[in-house]
Amino acid sequence: MKLLGKSAIVTGGASGFGAGIVRRFVEEGARVFIADINGEAAIELAAELGEAATGLKVNVADPGDVAMLVKTATGSAGGIDILVNNAGVGHKPQPMESLSEEEFDRLFDVNIKSIYLTARAVVPVMKENGSGAILNIGSTGGVSPRPNLTWYNASKGWVITATRSMAIELAGSGVRVNALNPVAGETPLLKTFMGEDTPEIRAKFLASIPLGRFSTPEDMGAAACFLCSDDASMITGVALEVDGGRCI
Repeated sequence: MKLLGKSAIVTGGASGFGAGIVRRFVEEGARVFIADINGEAAIELAAELGEAATGLKVNVADPGDVAMLVKTATGSAGGIDILVNNAGVGHKPQPMESLSEEEFDRLFDVNIKSIYLTARAVVPVMKENGSGAILNIGSTGGVSPRPNLTWYNASKGWVITATRSMAIELAGSGVRVNALNPVAGETPLLKTFMGEDTPEIRAKFLASIPLGRFSTPEDMGAAACFLCSDDASMITGVALEVDGGRCI
């Protein structure tokens, strides 16, 4: 029960890595607010997990939705101890000059702007409490980029730099900020990154991971639980690779 008595917001928490983080947080005693653009899926997961979870339909790129999320969480739980910025989107592999402006704007809004919006709403609450843990979900693409995913890679590089800068600025307020960099996993985004899901393309991806498998929601849940718990009270500004050795 490493998170007993803690309240947490997990964006993009209804599926994939986000759902893995939500499940682990609830197992460890946290009260979790599942924020997802797919409101039905968020509510379904919350119903499965019981009274410790609340599902909310939230567009993380919309300031009004984010304000509603934070108001709901603080009103129900009395504060926010943990914020996990997990919501993210990708784009299909393609030459950098061929990505449409519409796709780029969506990438920017979900992967970058959402972290600004949640920080703007949550940081004052954590500063007032004198404590808190923020976890941003980056990617190995932000550390060791793959070709034809340039704008996705760049967005995750921004996440890593923002994490380090947030950590420095908020340290004096008792707020820790870290990131996780997963390799591709069995999530709804996997097909997006691969372009198409075939045994040959999967084999090519797996060949680049020394441990020989994709990241799983359970891997991410375990790592997130550690970094957001008091066991990591001396860790801030770290971007931890959960990648089976992919970035070595």
